[in-house]
Amino acid sequence: MVFDPDFFSDDSHQESQTNPLLNYLQRQSPEILAHVARSVSPEIKEIISQNVQGLVGMLPSENFNVKISTDRDNLAGLLASAMMTGYFLRQMEQRMHLDDLADSVSLPRDSSGGQ
Repeated sequence: MVFDPDFFSDDSHQESQTNPLLNYLQRQSPEILAHVARSVSPEIKEIISQNVQGLVGMLPSENFNVKISTDRDNLAGLLASAMMTGYFLRQMEQRMHLDDLADSVSLPRDSSGGQ
């Protein structure tokens, strides 16, 4: 996954002043943003791709000349949905790994005879 550091560049800086997350993202180096983007697992990429395709509609490109047009607000909503899905999936993936780790570790027995 590639992240475009210029994605957040915009002529209207009013939104970045009122949105602390956007302001924070704009202050990050391109290397950090690229590292975070590369850390996404293939499973999460697949789920997000299917989600976006479901939202936009999916016609086979070999049979159709598909063009999608929308305004900035709707595109921003789509991006926000994909980002929230990615965040949620990453958290669930981490939880799954922690659950697997907890299941693989046996708890020591209490030496006083209690359990």
